Amino acid sequence: MAVGAAAVFAGVAAAPAGAAEGGVSFTRVQVNGGKPIVIGVSKEVAVPVTFRMATTRRWEWPAVFLYRSNTDDRLWHAIETGDCIPAGRGVCDIKETMFFDPSVWDMDNSEAGAWKVAAEVHFEDDGGDTDDEGLTAYVKRNSRLTVNASPEPVAKGKTLTVTGKVTRADWETRKYASYPGRRVSLQFKPTGTTTYTTVKKVYANNSGNLSTTVKASKTGTWRWAYYGNTTTGPSTSTGDNVVVR
Repeated sequence: MAVGAAAVFAGVAAAPAGAAEGGVSFTRVQVNGGKPIVIGVSKEVAVPVTFRMATTRRWEWPAVFLYRSNTDDRLWHAIETGDCIPAGRGVCDIKETMFFDPSVWDMDNSEAGAWKVAAEVHFEDDGGDTDDEGLTAYVKRNSRLTVNASPEPVAKGKTLTVTGKVTRADWETRKYASYPGRRVSLQFKPTGTTTYTTVKKVYANNSGNLSTTVKASKTGTWRWAYYGNTTTGPSTSTGDNVVVR
């Protein structure tokens, strides 16, 4: 499990009142704006979290976190929780940041995929409360694509070969590895336009390599686009501009 260093909390103890009976209620929970959390192999990823908390008790250390089989099976490397922004009697709006850094903390590839979302708070007079929020957050391995179109330039009507490779982050080796069998879109943008159009779809071979041919008709830019899945984030290659003469 990739639970890392101790969390860093900046929450200020308060004495709110008027929360629901039972200790605390959490609402308006949002992790990364509802978007997947995509993590590579070398850069820290800071994930914004917001939530509202209401309680009748003095508190410290509120946090939203990700878990799977039980609330002890957590995924985070560090958490920073901001101060209470009053939103009514006994109600706080709170901003949090989850940090994930695969270059420092070990991550297993099996940790990619769906995670549940829970919120908790510790009380000043001992004890605490933890609630499942009924939300799902996806943590994904980053993917990458390369592209090369040749020959350059090319005569109009002649065959143009477009190649590339799709790879994704291997959290265990901290390197990018071939991602075979992916269905990837070949896209084209004519010079003078701003929109790419999908020309065809190609499957990567067992080494993650992509290759296809098209007829050259006009000058423009070629690229590959992969739309991702439940464990892997989407990506697009840079563009390769080819002049057609």
